[in-house]
This record gives sequence, structure tokens and C-alpha cells, in this order.
Amino acid sequence: MTSDDRPRAGLTGAQRTAKARVSAWWRRWRRWPDRAATATVLWAVLYAGFGLVCALRGTSVLDHAGGSWAAGLGWAVMAVGVLAALVGGAVVRYGLRPALRVLLWITCGLTGIIAFSLLMDVVTLLLGQGVDHPAAAANKALAAIGAALLATTARSGDRSGDRSADRPGHRPDHRPAHRTDGTAARAPSAAPRFVRRAAWAGTLAFVPYAAMKLVWAWGGTFAGITGAQVLAVSERNGASGIFLTLESWGLDPTALLAVLGVVLLRGLVRPWGQVFPRWTPFLRGRRVPRWLPLAPALLGAATLAPYGVVGAGYLALATADVVTIRRGDLPTAGDALLVGWIGMAAFGIYGIALTVAARSYWLRTRPAARPGTATG
Repeated sequence: MTSDDRPRAGLTGAQRTAKARVSAWWRRWRRWPDRAATATVLWAVLYAGFGLVCALRGTSVLDHAGGSWAAGLGWAVMAVGVLAALVGGAVVRYGLRPALRVLLWITCGLTGIIAFSLLMDVVTLLLGQGVDHPAAAANKALAAIGAALLATTARSGDRSGDRSADRPGHRPDHRPAHRTDGTAARAPSAAPRFVRRAAWAGTLAFVPYAAMKLVWAWGGTFAGITGAQVLAVSERNGASGIFLTLESWGLDPTALLAVLGVVLLRGLVRPWGQVFPRWTPFLRGRRVPRWLPLAPALLGAATLAPYGVVGAGYLALATADVVTIRRGDLPTAGDALLVGWIGMAAFGIYGIALTVAARSYWLRTRPAARPGTATG
């Protein structure tokens, strides 16, 4: 019987049962990479079937796209699914060979491109609004799941052996927890100075954006438009009741999401982002699974960084009078440029900072070679 299985003073029978269930779930989760290839094959069959159905029914898998060429993209989706199924099946049958690893990463890149802008759909759903194109949203969601599975399969050969849970919080000196595969979990650490400065840049970039949104939410006027006008525009564009209620309370939902994004960014560069806090029942002191912060970080980086950079390029052309910017509901082109620069600077700088921070988190949380263990 291990120390985790012994009854502890002060815990009721129900609490001990719940703790045992959490520990069992944790052990099963740590063995997840061993089953990644099989899960990838199952996903690939589902994704290929989705593409086939869309192609046969003439349903477009892209937002705001019509015509026969858009409907025919379902065949491309099916082709990606078939490729993933073949590669995943080969991994299950023959193991993770170098050539198969390359094909996995190529397919992962394709699905990652397809999943672009999924974050926008997630935000609209969180605010209680429906997506504009359900088939396109489903395509992006399935592609994002596939990208995660393909990446996990491609890296599954890098991890083997016992994956028992690491709980540095139970060790006063936070020494690495050794595992039987010759590796040890690294102690929680802060990101290098350059990465921390990038995170501060991403944090500060959202300050003007949040301030602009809060001015409107509190009924003020910015860029020639009042808060009441912004609320009326949101209602006319089909904003959900949750969105309108929060706005009426002076809480802009997008500003709240920006705060959550900043918390994620700070957690990626600070040690507290690698260990569950003390107030989490049964999990305090345990290592945070790497996918938990990395999944939203990679999704946000893949969406916001290119969106902000491309948008900033368009605004630069509009500022130089090369192209004409659309005013939308704003009084003048100058007001549209002001609002656009605030938004694109926030998205672009934050997206780049999120990319840098996610890479640093990935590297800092990789299992380290145990001292004295031969590598090769």
C-alpha cells in the first residue's frame, strides 16, 4: 500500500473515495500518449466521413464561401482524413518510424491551417451567440482535435515507461520526481528574461483595448461613438442576451476575455502556472498537465498572431491611403483607423507574446534526463 492509499486523518470516507478516483484518473491520463495513435486513427475516420458527407451534400466547409468550388472542399477535407488514417494506421502496425513521424507533422500542419479562426467561434459561443456557419465551425473544431492528436502521436515515441503522477508540492524542496524511464519532472521555474518581457508586452498591449471597451460599456464616448450606440449596434447584429446583459452592467465581455488571456499568458511564464494551487481539492501540489495551458495557448496564438499581423498590414496600407478602410458604424475613416489600430495591436502583440511564452513553457516542462542516466 502506498502513502497515497493510506487513510488520512481528517478525511471522511467519501473524501477518500473521491481522492482515490482522482488518483486513478490521473494515472490513466499519464498513459495517454501510449494510445494516441489508435485515437488518431478513429478521429481520422470520423473526419474523412465528415468531409465525404459535406462533399456529397454540397455543404461548404469554409466561412462566408459559396459556389461549387467551396462545396468541393469537402473532398479536400476527406483527403486529409484519409491521409491521417493511413499514417496513423501505419504507426499502430509498424511503430513510430522516422518517415511516419514526418508525415504526422505534415498532416498536423494541414489540420492546424484548417482550424484557423476557431477561437473566434469559441468566443461567440462563450458569449451565448450562435456561429454563422455551423459546418465550417464543426470542420475547424474537428481539425483542431486532429492537430492535437497528430502532434501527440508524433511525440509519443519520446515518452515511455512509468508515468506516475508527480507532486512537487509534497516535497518541501521541490526536487524533481524521478521516473522509471530515466527522466525526471523538472522543478517549476520562471521563463527567461526575454520571454517574461514579451509577456509584459502582450499584457500591456491589451490595456488600450480593454480601456476602449470599458469606456463604451460605462456609457462614455470614444472614436466618435457613444456606449449607447455601440450597444444598439451589438443588438442589431444579433448579440446574445448574456452579452447585452453584461454590457448593461458595465462589463464588456471581450474585456473580460482579455483578462483571462492575460492570466493565461502570465501563467505560462511564471512557476505557479506549472502546479495546481492550494485551493484545488485533491489536486493541490500536483503538476499541471502540459496540455491544459498549452491547448488554449496554441489555439490563441495560431488565431490572434496572424490575425493581428495581417490586420496591422492592412491598416498600414489604409493609413498610407493605398487602400480605403471601411468605416462601418464609426463616423469617420480616422475613427475607424484608431479603433482598428488599438484592436490589431492588441491581438498581434498578444498573439506573438503567447507564441513565445507557449514555446518557453513547452521547453521548461519537458521531462529532464535523470543525473547519471545514459542518453543516446
